[in-house]
Amino acid sequence: MDMISVEPRCSVIIDNDWAGDPDGLVALAHHALSPANRIVAVTSSLTNPMFGPPEGKAEAGARLAGKLLGVMKVKVPGGVHAGPDTGFTGTPRSNPAAHAIVDAAAGEGLPLVLVCAGPLTNVADALLLEPAVASALTLAWVGGAAGEEEEYNQYTDAAAADFVLGNPELAVWQFPAETYRQLAAPVTELDLAFREGGPAGAWLWEHFNSLEVPDFVKFGPLWRLGDSAPLIVTGLDGAGSAYEESGSRRRTYTSVDSRLIVADFVAKLRLQQYT
Repeated sequence: MDMISVEPRCSVIIDNDWAGDPDGLVALAHHALSPANRIVAVTSSLTNPMFGPPEGKAEAGARLAGKLLGVMKVKVPGGVHAGPDTGFTGTPRSNPAAHAIVDAAAGEGLPLVLVCAGPLTNVADALLLEPAVASALTLAWVGGAAGEEEEYNQYTDAAAADFVLGNPELAVWQFPAETYRQLAAPVTELDLAFREGGPAGAWLWEHFNSLEVPDFVKFGPLWRLGDSAPLIVTGLDGAGSAYEESGSRRRTYTSVDSRLIVADFVAKLRLQQYT
């Protein structure tokens, strides 16, 4: 029995600190399983020092993302590329991740969304290398917070965040901490989904269970999947979400349907066995 046909509605570049919190890899798998979007490039950014010395982490993250896509037999036209292990400097620097973003922005027909669920380092470097990138895509960023709170993705590279968000030509759909923290799944549901999810589920299960985390991180009955928040607009038509607009090019999402996103991921993971 063939799958119900879904037409692609956008292309996506996926940028994340893949060597950090593993919810990014869940989001990558979810995007790869979603026919409504088409992955055209994957880029890997630096991690926060809380995950250990950052040297080599961007490259390690690129290897993790590449392994997952390989297990899923997903080919990405623009490949998987690592950025630098240091924050944004404000001066042009040539790196594979920034060039991959520039190249993807130059060659797309479908609306292009750059989904970043980590620091904005690679995005900032790409905009500095080629300013025309700003008008060629929409940035869906998981990061920032209201008030004075320090948020992980923003403070990991605050200079990059200031540069990117200060670009008036760039359309931004922001999923701040108050919104992305709404997205959680019971650990039991994830465990079962991974066990029944074929090769990709088995790979994710192994990665979660062998994860090295700082001593202060204690696992509870829920796992936050904040990096999956943009799936509501890339893979799911925006259903069950709400946002506030600031001008014509900026949205701040205030709510996402956590159940819709998690249920969609679990179903797509299990359906792999029929494809």
